[in-house]
Amino acid sequence: MKKMTGQLQGGVWSAAPTPWTLKGDLDRESIKRMVDHHLALDVKGLFLAGTNGEGPWMTARQRRGLVHDVVARVRGRIPIAVQVTDNSAARILENMREVREDGADVAVIAPPFFMYNVTPAHVLSLYLEAIRSSPLPVGIYDRGRSGAVFVPDAVMKALCLESKVVMLKDSSVSPERMRQALAVKRQRSGLILLNGNEFDCVSYLRAGYDGLLLGGGVFNGILARHIVDAMQQGDIKTAEQVQKRMNQLMWTVYGGKRIRFWLAGEKQLLKDMGVFSTTVNYPRYEVGAAGQRAIQRVLAKNRSVLLPT
Repeated sequence: MKKMTGQLQGGVWSAAPTPWTLKGDLDRESIKRMVDHHLALDVKGLFLAGTNGEGPWMTARQRRGLVHDVVARVRGRIPIAVQVTDNSAARILENMREVREDGADVAVIAPPFFMYNVTPAHVLSLYLEAIRSSPLPVGIYDRGRSGAVFVPDAVMKALCLESKVVMLKDSSVSPERMRQALAVKRQRSGLILLNGNEFDCVSYLRAGYDGLLLGGGVFNGILARHIVDAMQQGDIKTAEQVQKRMNQLMWTVYGGKRIRFWLAGEKQLLKDMGVFSTTVNYPRYEVGAAGQRAIQRVLAKNRSVLLPT
């Protein structure tokens, strides 16, 4: 198994978006700027090819190119986790071997995209075969009820107790899953718990999670870090105030509380910030003129936290 250069840390991680050219190829210059921007935000790790990174849509060749370019630019300064989700253990293990060759530190498994007549035993078997044969430390991405295949509570607990599992991204928005994850952590102190619900960071940090793994981390990373710092100092009031500001920022960028244009909004902001060159995305979300104007206003208002010097 590949050895990471250091212990995984809590704090703020980013589920990084993937930049594309107008032709739909990897935008390699924007990848460099994106990595540099994340380092300026002082994030503690990058998660590539997740939902926000368009991993479920991109080709295996694109994923390998993305990992290769990010690893080359990071140069070991922060750990790189990569989603390797698929519909069989054989395909997951093949993805794991590829991302390991390309320099990733952690292989992350989310629920499979499709399983027919699925039972808890089927789900557990799929995960365990991949975890126990993995050439890398493993992360688990818990999408709760929002995943195409639901991973039952008992199965999730069993997975997190596996010795190769080093991190959990909890996007379940489930109090019961939170309590279960914390109980597992009391048994396995080396398991890093990262909250993926960026609209409610305070509750998870207050409960005892180690940090945050946010789809908006590429633009809200400074504010998220302020929340983490305030919580570490026991200043819940300040943390809640920053969370409120961060939520308003995200709702503007994502197109309101209904999240009308999500990735395109995030990429529009990054384009206006000079990090990305286009807003191209696989789901083909579009911002529209009104959304562009709102994002320009929010950039002007929040420039100090969006573009740290």
